[in-house]
Amino acid sequence: MHRLLQALLTAAFFPLACLMPDLLAAQTVAPEAAQLSALEPLLSGMLLMMAISTGVLARLHARERHVFYLSGLMLCWVALQSRGALQSLGASPAVLELASTVLLPLLTLCLVQFLLRQLAWTDRRLDRLLLLQCVLMPASLLFADGAGQLLGLSLWVAVLGLEMLLAMAWHLRLRWQSLHAKSAHMAVLRQDFLVMSMLLGLAALAMLAEPLVWHFRPGHATPLLAVVMPGLMLGLGLHITVVFGRARVAAEIRQDQIEQRMHEKVADAERHFNTLAELKLEQVTERERKRIAADLHDDLGAKLLTIVHTSESDRISTLAREALEEMRLSVRGLTGKPVQLLDALGDWRAEVVSRLGQANILAEWKSPPEDIIHTLPARAYVQTTRIFRESVSNIIKHSSATHCTISCNVQDGDFLVVIQDNGHGIPAELDGRLDRGHGMASMKSRAKQMHGQCLVESGPGWGTVIRLTIPL
Repeated sequence: MHRLLQALLTAAFFPLACLMPDLLAAQTVAPEAAQLSALEPLLSGMLLMMAISTGVLARLHARERHVFYLSGLMLCWVALQSRGALQSLGASPAVLELASTVLLPLLTLCLVQFLLRQLAWTDRRLDRLLLLQCVLMPASLLFADGAGQLLGLSLWVAVLGLEMLLAMAWHLRLRWQSLHAKSAHMAVLRQDFLVMSMLLGLAALAMLAEPLVWHFRPGHATPLLAVVMPGLMLGLGLHITVVFGRARVAAEIRQDQIEQRMHEKVADAERHFNTLAELKLEQVTERERKRIAADLHDDLGAKLLTIVHTSESDRISTLAREALEEMRLSVRGLTGKPVQLLDALGDWRAEVVSRLGQANILAEWKSPPEDIIHTLPARAYVQTTRIFRESVSNIIKHSSATHCTISCNVQDGDFLVVIQDNGHGIPAELDGRLDRGHGMASMKSRAKQMHGQCLVESGPGWGTVIRLTIPL
């Protein structure tokens, strides 16, 4: 009766019974089994190297400690396959049987824990039961007689096999659930699911196929698991190695992205700091300009105004008035207030036409349309005013002109000024050196400070043309 129960349990649940020829009924090994058995030492050596490699990887990465269970699974299998070598060295059958009853629950524990912890699924009660199982199985078989050992071993093998199959099914179920969750790594999850499904599916088929072959054709049984299971374990080890490599590549990419973002943050911080520094410098400069402007207006301006009203000399009074106007212009530039272009054109027209009229020179002023809304910075207004004054002074002092045309216009974001007189032009001896006389260098320098340009065209007998371009 117990032999019938043993056969039914072994054929229905778990093939590891074929690893226990000393405790189960003897079977005749077919010739092809001997050929397959010749691969066992090579596979065991490969498994041992893979176990060491995966153990080192798990030791180096704290978040991948579950891979230790895969290393333990491989080592347990190598130890089970080494019984033949131990027997040839003189180990007693009792010692071999005891080693097998200890290694089988350990192998089950490693497989179950690896499959579940790989997906971060843990249960303390399950952990305690697996550990308790490692003690109960050898203890229950140690004190049983021959027939009781056969029946007990069959029961334990069935339980262990069922645990392994359930762990495989639960592992694939968890992976299937992860495929239906929204994730940025869906392609990677799908690839991992396919690989694990193939490996675990082959393992389950091999576990179910071998006891059936052994039960129905005992004379032709081959150690199928002894070859298939090491190959599947090697596949698991290679898959884990690929996962580690993929994680390393992803980590390097994330590191590069972090470094790039860090460089961008540092560049932003530097730009922000420079902006704040420039703003602070501008604020300090602005306060200093206002202080200087106030000092000029209150002190120097008051003194010049006193000279204008108290001087008995017309010459001194005129010079003081001109100095006062120049001082007021400088104060206006220091205050930094922008000026509407229409207002500036009105100031320039009044001054230019008045000065040229006092010199008996007919002034023709051409202004742009009155709908312009541009503004001039205070410094640009001051520099342009001085260019106008220098140009008018040159016309009055050196040109002998009777007519002067001043054209102002706004075109393509630039303020354009053309000043043309009908005088005798700049003397020929200054040809090629126009910027060395009549304040031309000063006008060009002022235009350059405003990122513009001042061009002078002249020739004896046809007057002088000054073209001023200032970006708005």
